[in-house]
Amino acid sequence: MTSTPDKEHNFHVAKNLIQQAKDCHAKMVFLPECFDYVGESRAQTLSQAESLDGELMSRYGQLARDCDLWLSLGGFHEKANDGTDRIYNTHVVLDSSGNIRSTYRKIHLFDVDIAGGVRLKETDSTVPGFAITSPVSTPAGKVGLGICYDLRFPQLSLCLTQQGAQVLTYPSAFTVPTGQAHWQVLLRSRAIENQCYVIAAAQVGRHHAKRSSFGHSMVVDPWGKVIAKCQDKVDICIAELNFDLMKTIRAEMPVNSHQRPDLYGRLQALSPGTEEIESKAEYTFGQHSVKSSHVFYKTPLSIAFVNKKPVLPGHVLLAPIRRAERFSDLSPSEVSDLFQAVHKVSSVIEGQFGGTALTVAIQDGADAGQTVTHCHVHILPRKKGDFEDNDDVYDKLEKHDKEVMTSKWRTDEEMSKEATLIRKNFTS
Repeated sequence: MTSTPDKEHNFHVAKNLIQQAKDCHAKMVFLPECFDYVGESRAQTLSQAESLDGELMSRYGQLARDCDLWLSLGGFHEKANDGTDRIYNTHVVLDSSGNIRSTYRKIHLFDVDIAGGVRLKETDSTVPGFAITSPVSTPAGKVGLGICYDLRFPQLSLCLTQQGAQVLTYPSAFTVPTGQAHWQVLLRSRAIENQCYVIAAAQVGRHHAKRSSFGHSMVVDPWGKVIAKCQDKVDICIAELNFDLMKTIRAEMPVNSHQRPDLYGRLQALSPGTEEIESKAEYTFGQHSVKSSHVFYKTPLSIAFVNKKPVLPGHVLLAPIRRAERFSDLSPSEVSDLFQAVHKVSSVIEGQFGGTALTVAIQDGADAGQTVTHCHVHILPRKKGDFEDNDDVYDKLEKHDKEVMTSKWRTDEEMSKEATLIRKNFTS
Protein backbone atom coordinates (compact mmCIF):
# COMPACT_ATOMS: atom_id res chain seq x y z
CA MET A 1 0.00 0.00 0.00
CA THR A 2 0.86 3.67 -0.26
CA SER A 3 -1.23 5.07 2.57
CA THR A 4 -1.87 8.80 2.66
CA PRO A 5 -3.35 11.09 5.34
CA ASP A 6 -6.79 10.39 3.75
CA LYS A 7 -8.37 7.50 5.73
CA GLU A 8 -11.28 7.06 3.32
CA HIS A 9 -8.98 6.79 0.31
CA ASN A 10 -6.81 4.25 2.12
CA PHE A 11 -9.81 2.13 3.09
CA HIS A 12 -10.98 1.86 -0.51
CA VAL A 13 -7.48 0.94 -1.69
CA ALA A 14 -7.27 -1.77 0.99
CA LYS A 15 -10.77 -3.00 0.17
CA ASN A 16 -9.84 -3.40 -3.49
CA LEU A 17 -6.64 -5.29 -2.60
CA ILE A 18 -8.50 -7.58 -0.19
CA GLN A 19 -11.11 -8.36 -2.85
CA GLN A 20 -8.31 -9.18 -5.30
CA ALA A 21 -6.87 -11.58 -2.75
CA LYS A 22 -10.28 -13.23 -2.29
CA ASP A 23 -10.49 -13.72 -6.07
CA CYS A 24 -7.14 -15.53 -5.82
CA HIS A 25 -8.65 -17.87 -3.16
CA ALA A 26 -6.63 -16.46 -0.28
CA LYS A 27 -7.60 -17.52 3.25
CA MET A 28 -5.90 -14.68 5.08
CA VAL A 29 -4.72 -11.22 4.00
CA PHE A 30 -1.89 -9.24 5.60
CA LEU A 31 -1.92 -5.43 5.39
CA PRO A 32 1.07 -3.21 6.27
CA GLU A 33 1.77 -0.89 9.18
CA CYS A 34 -0.21 2.38 8.89
CA PHE A 35 -2.79 0.71 6.64
CA ASP A 36 -5.29 3.20 8.10
CA TYR A 37 -3.30 6.40 7.37
CA VAL A 38 0.09 8.11 7.40
CA GLY A 39 -0.22 11.53 9.00
CA GLU A 40 1.72 14.59 7.86
CA SER A 41 2.19 15.88 11.43
CA ARG A 42 1.99 14.74 15.02
CA ALA A 43 -1.26 16.66 15.47
CA GLN A 44 -2.83 15.00 12.43
CA THR A 45 -1.60 11.56 13.47
CA LEU A 46 -3.16 11.94 16.92
CA SER A 47 -6.40 13.56 15.77
CA GLN A 48 -7.30 10.72 13.39
CA ALA A 49 -6.65 7.86 15.83
CA GLU A 50 -9.60 5.66 16.83
CA SER A 51 -10.38 3.03 19.44
CA LEU A 52 -10.62 -0.66 18.60
CA ASP A 53 -14.41 -0.41 18.77
CA GLY A 54 -14.48 2.65 16.50
CA GLU A 55 -15.93 3.10 13.04
CA LEU A 56 -12.89 2.09 10.99
CA MET A 57 -12.32 -1.25 12.74
CA SER A 58 -16.04 -1.92 12.41
CA ARG A 59 -15.78 -1.38 8.64
CA TYR A 60 -12.86 -3.78 8.39
CA GLY A 61 -14.85 -6.29 10.43
CA GLN A 62 -17.67 -6.05 7.91
CA LEU A 63 -15.16 -6.42 5.07
CA ALA A 64 -13.79 -9.60 6.67
CA ARG A 65 -17.34 -10.99 6.89
CA ASP A 66 -18.24 -10.00 3.34
CA CYS A 67 -15.08 -11.60 1.90
CA ASP A 68 -15.02 -14.55 4.33
CA LEU A 69 -11.33 -13.82 5.05
CA TRP A 70 -9.10 -13.41 8.07
CA LEU A 71 -7.29 -10.06 8.16
CA SER A 72 -3.97 -9.08 9.72
CA LEU A 73 -4.19 -5.31 10.17
CA GLY A 74 -0.71 -4.12 11.07
CA GLY A 75 -0.04 -0.81 12.72
CA PHE A 76 -3.50 0.58 13.55
CA HIS A 77 -3.39 3.99 15.25
CA GLU A 78 -5.23 3.10 18.48
CA LYS A 79 -6.26 5.75 21.00
CA ALA A 80 -4.44 4.99 24.25
CA ASN A 81 -7.28 6.11 26.58
CA ASP A 82 -4.77 6.53 29.40
CA GLY A 83 -5.28 10.22 30.06
CA THR A 84 -2.56 11.27 27.60
CA ASP A 85 -2.87 12.44 24.01
CA ARG A 86 -0.69 9.61 22.70
CA ILE A 87 -1.60 6.40 20.87
CA TYR A 88 -0.63 2.74 20.54
CA ASN A 89 0.72 1.22 17.33
CA THR A 90 -1.51 -1.86 17.35
CA HIS A 91 -1.54 -5.02 15.23
CA VAL A 92 -5.07 -6.42 15.03
CA VAL A 93 -6.13 -9.85 13.75
CA LEU A 94 -9.76 -10.23 12.63
CA ASP A 95 -11.38 -13.58 11.89
CA SER A 96 -13.72 -14.22 8.97
CA SER A 97 -16.69 -13.28 11.17
CA GLY A 98 -15.20 -9.85 11.77
CA ASN A 99 -14.28 -10.54 15.40
CA ILE A 100 -11.00 -9.37 16.93
CA ARG A 101 -9.03 -12.55 17.67
CA SER A 102 -5.78 -10.96 18.80
CA THR A 103 -4.08 -7.62 19.34
CA TYR A 104 -0.45 -6.71 19.84
CA ARG A 105 0.84 -3.25 20.76
CA LYS A 106 4.28 -2.50 19.35
CA ILE A 107 6.91 -2.81 22.08
CA HIS A 108 9.98 -1.47 20.20
CA LEU A 109 9.49 2.11 19.05
CA PHE A 110 11.57 3.58 16.24
CA ASP A 111 13.42 6.71 17.41
CA VAL A 112 16.02 8.19 15.08
CA ASP A 113 17.26 11.77 15.29
CA ILE A 114 20.38 12.36 13.20
CA ALA A 115 21.83 15.87 13.31
CA GLY A 116 21.34 17.43 9.89
CA GLY A 117 19.54 14.31 8.67
CA VAL A 118 16.53 12.12 9.38
CA ARG A 119 14.36 12.73 12.42
CA LEU A 120 11.67 10.11 13.02
CA LYS A 121 10.72 9.72 16.68
CA GLU A 122 7.81 7.34 17.18
CA THR A 123 7.76 8.13 20.90
CA ASP A 124 6.60 11.67 20.10
CA SER A 125 3.12 10.28 19.56
CA THR A 126 3.16 6.62 20.59
CA VAL A 127 3.09 4.67 23.86
CA PRO A 128 5.10 1.40 23.81
CA GLY A 129 3.27 -1.83 24.45
CA PHE A 130 4.18 -3.90 27.49
CA ALA A 131 3.44 -7.50 26.53
CA ILE A 132 4.32 -10.11 23.94
CA THR A 133 1.12 -11.54 22.48
CA SER A 134 0.99 -15.32 22.26
CA PRO A 135 0.70 -16.69 18.68
CA VAL A 136 -2.85 -16.78 17.33
CA SER A 137 -4.28 -19.80 15.48
CA THR A 138 -5.45 -18.77 11.98
CA PRO A 139 -6.08 -20.40 8.59
CA ALA A 140 -2.43 -19.46 7.86
CA GLY A 141 -1.15 -21.41 10.87
CA LYS A 142 -0.10 -20.13 14.29
CA VAL A 143 0.90 -16.52 13.67
CA GLY A 144 3.27 -14.56 15.92
CA LEU A 145 2.67 -10.80 15.78
CA GLY A 146 5.28 -8.06 15.43
CA ILE A 147 5.38 -4.64 13.78
CA CYS A 148 8.14 -3.10 11.63
CA TYR A 149 11.04 -2.11 13.95
CA ASP A 150 10.37 -5.27 16.01
CA LEU A 151 12.04 -7.09 13.12
CA ARG A 152 15.45 -5.96 14.43
CA PHE A 153 14.99 -7.76 17.75
CA PRO A 154 15.48 -11.52 17.39
CA GLN A 155 14.59 -12.03 21.04
CA LEU A 156 10.93 -11.35 20.18
CA SER A 157 10.87 -13.82 17.30
CA LEU A 158 12.51 -16.50 19.45
CA CYS A 159 9.94 -15.99 22.21
CA LEU A 160 7.13 -16.36 19.68
CA THR A 161 8.50 -19.52 18.05
CA GLN A 162 9.13 -21.04 21.49
CA GLN A 163 5.39 -20.55 22.02
CA GLY A 164 4.62 -22.45 18.83
CA ALA A 165 4.56 -19.77 16.11
CA GLN A 166 4.75 -21.24 12.59
CA VAL A 167 4.57 -17.81 10.98
CA LEU A 168 6.13 -14.51 12.04
CA THR A 169 4.57 -11.40 10.56
CA TYR A 170 6.05 -7.90 10.45
CA PRO A 171 3.71 -5.35 8.84
CA SER A 172 6.02 -2.44 8.10
CA ALA A 173 6.69 1.03 6.78
CA PHE A 174 10.49 0.84 6.45
CA THR A 175 12.31 3.99 5.41
CA VAL A 176 14.00 3.84 2.01
CA PRO A 177 17.63 3.94 3.29
CA THR A 178 17.11 1.27 5.97
CA GLY A 179 15.01 -0.81 3.59
CA GLN A 180 17.68 -0.83 0.91
CA ALA A 181 20.32 -1.86 3.43
CA HIS A 182 18.53 -4.27 5.75
CA TRP A 183 14.96 -5.22 4.79
CA GLN A 184 15.42 -8.52 2.98
CA VAL A 185 18.41 -9.70 5.01
CA LEU A 186 16.51 -9.18 8.29
CA LEU A 187 13.41 -10.99 7.04
CA ARG A 188 15.41 -13.93 5.75
CA SER A 189 17.43 -14.06 8.97
CA ARG A 190 14.30 -14.28 11.13
CA ALA A 191 12.98 -17.07 8.89
CA ILE A 192 16.25 -19.05 8.90
CA GLU A 193 17.06 -18.81 12.61
CA ASN A 194 13.48 -19.69 13.66
CA GLN A 195 12.83 -22.17 10.82
CA CYS A 196 9.42 -20.68 10.17
CA TYR A 197 7.59 -18.60 7.58
CA VAL A 198 7.89 -14.81 7.65
CA ILE A 199 5.20 -12.60 6.11
CA ALA A 200 5.99 -8.91 5.72
CA ALA A 201 3.42 -6.57 4.19
CA ALA A 202 4.96 -3.15 3.56
CA GLN A 203 4.19 0.43 2.70
CA VAL A 204 5.70 1.61 -0.59
CA GLY A 205 6.34 4.97 -2.28
CA ARG A 206 5.61 8.55 -1.27
CA HIS A 207 2.87 9.06 1.32
CA HIS A 208 3.15 12.85 1.40
CA ALA A 209 5.85 15.48 1.01
CA LYS A 210 7.66 14.45 4.21
CA ARG A 211 7.67 10.66 4.04
CA SER A 212 8.35 7.73 1.73
CA SER A 213 8.59 3.96 2.32
CA PHE A 214 10.75 1.22 0.81
CA GLY A 215 8.10 -1.38 -0.06
CA HIS A 216 9.09 -4.87 -1.28
CA SER A 217 6.44 -6.87 0.60
CA MET A 218 7.43 -10.52 0.68
CA VAL A 219 6.92 -14.00 2.08
CA VAL A 220 9.98 -16.02 3.12
CA ASP A 221 9.94 -19.78 3.74
CA PRO A 222 11.67 -21.60 6.64
CA TRP A 223 14.80 -22.21 4.52
CA GLY A 224 15.15 -18.46 3.91
CA LYS A 225 13.87 -18.52 0.34
CA VAL A 226 11.68 -15.62 -0.85
CA ILE A 227 8.63 -17.42 -2.25
CA ALA A 228 6.43 -14.40 -3.02
CA LYS A 229 7.16 -10.71 -3.50
CA CYS A 230 5.26 -7.60 -4.50
CA GLN A 231 6.48 -5.38 -7.28
CA ASP A 232 7.56 -1.87 -6.28
CA LYS A 233 4.00 -0.54 -6.40
CA VAL A 234 0.57 -0.98 -4.80
CA ASP A 235 0.00 -4.68 -5.33
CA ILE A 236 -0.67 -8.09 -3.80
CA CYS A 237 1.40 -11.27 -3.75
CA ILE A 238 0.09 -14.73 -2.96
CA ALA A 239 1.93 -17.54 -1.17
CA GLU A 240 0.98 -21.09 -0.18
CA LEU A 241 2.48 -22.18 3.14
CA ASN A 242 3.74 -25.75 3.37
CA PHE A 243 4.05 -26.78 7.01
CA ASP A 244 5.31 -30.24 6.05
CA LEU A 245 8.36 -28.44 4.62
CA MET A 246 8.77 -26.58 7.91
CA LYS A 247 8.61 -29.85 9.87
CA THR A 248 11.18 -31.45 7.57
CA ILE A 249 13.61 -28.54 7.93
CA ARG A 250 13.23 -28.55 11.70
CA ALA A 251 13.73 -32.34 11.85
CA GLU A 252 16.78 -32.40 9.58
CA MET A 253 18.44 -29.44 11.29
CA PRO A 254 17.07 -29.46 14.88
CA VAL A 255 18.39 -26.03 15.84
CA ASN A 256 15.98 -25.61 18.73
CA SER A 257 17.16 -28.78 20.48
CA HIS A 258 20.79 -27.66 20.05
CA GLN A 259 20.33 -24.46 22.04
CA ARG A 260 22.35 -24.06 25.26
CA PRO A 261 20.12 -22.26 27.79
CA ASP A 262 22.39 -23.62 30.51
CA LEU A 263 25.05 -21.20 29.21
CA TYR A 264 23.11 -18.17 27.98
CA GLY A 265 19.68 -18.54 29.58
CA ARG A 266 16.27 -19.05 28.05
CA LEU A 267 14.05 -16.27 26.85
CA GLN A 268 10.58 -16.32 28.36
CA ALA A 269 7.63 -14.61 26.72
CA LEU A 270 5.96 -13.07 29.76
CA SER A 271 2.48 -12.88 28.28
CA PRO A 272 0.40 -15.80 29.52
CA GLY A 273 -3.13 -16.46 28.43
CA THR A 274 -6.01 -16.95 30.85
CA GLU A 275 -5.95 -20.69 30.25
CA GLU A 276 -2.36 -20.82 31.58
CA ILE A 277 -3.28 -18.93 34.75
CA GLU A 278 -6.29 -21.15 35.33
CA SER A 279 -4.35 -24.37 34.83
CA LYS A 280 -4.53 -24.66 38.64
CA ALA A 281 -7.57 -23.96 40.80
CA GLU A 282 -5.43 -22.17 43.37
CA TYR A 283 -1.82 -21.39 44.24
CA THR A 284 -0.06 -21.82 47.59
CA PHE A 285 0.81 -18.53 49.29
CA GLY A 286 2.56 -19.33 52.52
CA GLN A 287 -0.05 -20.51 55.04
CA HIS A 288 -2.78 -19.27 52.69
CA SER A 289 -3.89 -19.94 49.12
CA VAL A 290 -4.65 -17.69 46.15
CA LYS A 291 -7.51 -18.53 43.79
CA SER A 292 -6.60 -18.60 40.10
CA SER A 293 -9.43 -16.10 39.50
CA HIS A 294 -7.46 -13.59 41.61
CA VAL A 295 -4.26 -14.07 39.56
CA PHE A 296 -3.89 -11.65 36.66
CA TYR A 297 -0.40 -12.52 35.43
CA LYS A 298 1.75 -15.64 35.45
CA THR A 299 5.28 -16.41 34.31
CA PRO A 300 7.01 -19.79 34.44
CA LEU A 301 8.13 -19.15 38.03
CA SER A 302 5.97 -16.31 39.43
CA ILE A 303 2.40 -15.11 39.85
CA ALA A 304 0.87 -11.65 40.32
CA PHE A 305 -2.46 -11.33 42.09
CA VAL A 306 -4.85 -8.81 43.60
CA ASN A 307 -4.84 -8.01 47.32
CA LYS A 308 -7.49 -8.92 49.87
CA LYS A 309 -6.95 -5.68 51.74
CA PRO A 310 -5.09 -3.13 49.59
CA VAL A 311 -3.41 -0.20 51.28
CA LEU A 312 -4.17 1.89 48.17
CA PRO A 313 -6.28 1.16 45.06
CA GLY A 314 -4.19 -1.01 42.76
CA HIS A 315 -2.02 -2.45 45.57
CA VAL A 316 -1.07 -5.90 44.19
CA LEU A 317 1.30 -8.71 45.18
CA LEU A 318 3.82 -10.86 43.30
CA ALA A 319 5.30 -14.10 44.60
CA PRO A 320 7.31 -17.06 43.36
CA ILE A 321 5.11 -20.07 42.54
CA ARG A 322 7.34 -22.32 44.63
CA ARG A 323 6.87 -21.68 48.31
CA ALA A 324 10.01 -19.91 49.58
CA GLU A 325 9.79 -18.06 52.87
CA ARG A 326 12.69 -15.61 52.55
CA PHE A 327 14.18 -13.72 49.64
CA SER A 328 17.46 -15.56 50.20
CA ASP A 329 15.64 -18.86 49.64
CA LEU A 330 14.98 -18.02 45.98
CA SER A 331 17.13 -19.52 43.23
CA PRO A 332 18.87 -17.17 40.76
CA SER A 333 16.29 -18.14 38.13
CA GLU A 334 13.43 -17.31 40.50
CA VAL A 335 14.96 -13.94 41.41
CA SER A 336 15.37 -13.06 37.73
CA ASP A 337 11.88 -14.21 36.80
CA LEU A 338 10.23 -12.49 39.77
CA PHE A 339 11.82 -9.11 39.11
CA GLN A 340 11.18 -9.26 35.37
CA ALA A 341 7.55 -9.75 36.36
CA VAL A 342 7.75 -6.87 38.87
CA HIS A 343 9.13 -4.62 36.13
CA LYS A 344 6.33 -5.50 33.72
CA VAL A 345 3.48 -5.45 36.25
CA SER A 346 4.64 -2.12 37.74
CA SER A 347 4.16 -0.23 34.48
CA VAL A 348 0.74 -1.78 33.94
CA ILE A 349 -0.49 -1.05 37.47
CA GLU A 350 0.75 2.55 37.42
CA GLY A 351 -1.09 3.19 34.16
CA GLN A 352 -4.26 1.27 35.07
CA PHE A 353 -4.75 3.06 38.39
CA GLY A 354 -3.60 6.53 37.31
CA GLY A 355 -0.45 6.59 39.39
CA THR A 356 2.41 9.03 38.95
CA ALA A 357 4.91 6.98 40.99
CA LEU A 358 5.32 3.56 42.58
CA THR A 359 6.23 1.99 45.87
CA VAL A 360 7.82 -1.44 45.40
CA ALA A 361 8.60 -3.21 48.67
CA ILE A 362 9.51 -6.56 50.24
CA GLN A 363 9.01 -7.29 53.94
CA ASP A 364 11.71 -9.96 54.22
CA GLY A 365 11.36 -11.74 57.55
CA ALA A 366 9.18 -11.43 60.63
CA ASP A 367 11.19 -8.56 62.11
CA ALA A 368 10.60 -6.60 58.90
CA GLY A 369 6.82 -7.03 59.25
CA GLN A 370 6.37 -10.19 57.18
CA THR A 371 3.44 -12.32 58.40
CA VAL A 372 2.79 -14.49 55.32
CA THR A 373 5.48 -17.17 55.24
CA HIS A 374 6.09 -16.80 51.53
CA CYS A 375 8.41 -14.22 49.95
CA HIS A 376 6.35 -11.62 48.10
CA VAL A 377 6.62 -8.15 46.58
CA HIS A 378 4.16 -5.31 47.13
CA ILE A 379 3.47 -2.90 44.26
CA LEU A 380 1.47 0.23 45.06
CA PRO A 381 0.62 2.95 42.53
CA ARG A 382 1.27 6.32 44.15
CA LYS A 383 -0.06 9.87 43.68
CA LYS A 384 0.89 13.16 45.24
CA GLY A 385 -0.85 13.54 48.60
CA ASP A 386 -2.03 9.94 48.96
CA PHE A 387 -0.50 10.00 52.45
CA GLU A 388 -0.05 13.01 54.72
CA ASP A 389 3.60 12.00 55.14
CA ASN A 390 4.97 10.15 52.14
CA ASP A 391 6.79 7.58 54.28
CA ASP A 392 3.56 6.67 56.09
CA VAL A 393 3.15 4.05 53.39
CA TYR A 394 5.72 1.85 55.17
CA ASP A 395 3.84 2.08 58.47
CA LYS A 396 0.64 1.13 56.66
CA LEU A 397 2.36 -1.81 54.98
CA GLU A 398 3.69 -3.08 58.31
CA LYS A 399 0.21 -2.96 59.86
CA HIS A 400 -1.41 -4.25 56.65
CA ASP A 401 -0.03 -7.79 56.99
CA LYS A 402 -1.06 -7.96 60.63
CA GLU A 403 -4.48 -6.36 60.21
CA VAL A 404 -5.42 -8.48 57.22
CA MET A 405 -6.04 -11.42 59.57
CA THR A 406 -8.76 -9.59 61.51
CA SER A 407 -10.06 -6.84 59.24
CA LYS A 408 -12.77 -7.29 56.68
CA TRP A 409 -11.43 -8.71 53.42
CA ARG A 410 -12.73 -7.82 50.00
CA THR A 411 -15.21 -10.29 48.55
CA ASP A 412 -14.23 -12.96 46.08
CA GLU A 413 -16.39 -11.24 43.48
CA GLU A 414 -14.65 -7.89 43.98
CA MET A 415 -11.20 -9.46 43.71
CA SER A 416 -12.06 -11.56 40.65
CA LYS A 417 -13.51 -8.54 38.89
CA GLU A 418 -10.37 -6.48 39.51
CA ALA A 419 -8.10 -9.34 38.41
CA THR A 420 -10.09 -9.70 35.17
CA LEU A 421 -9.70 -6.01 34.39
CA ILE A 422 -5.94 -6.05 35.01
CA ARG A 423 -5.46 -9.35 33.16
CA LYS A 424 -6.72 -7.75 29.93
CA ASN A 425 -3.48 -5.77 29.79
CA PHE A 426 -1.53 -9.01 29.42
CA THR A 427 -3.81 -11.20 27.30
CA SER A 428 -4.96 -8.70 24.65
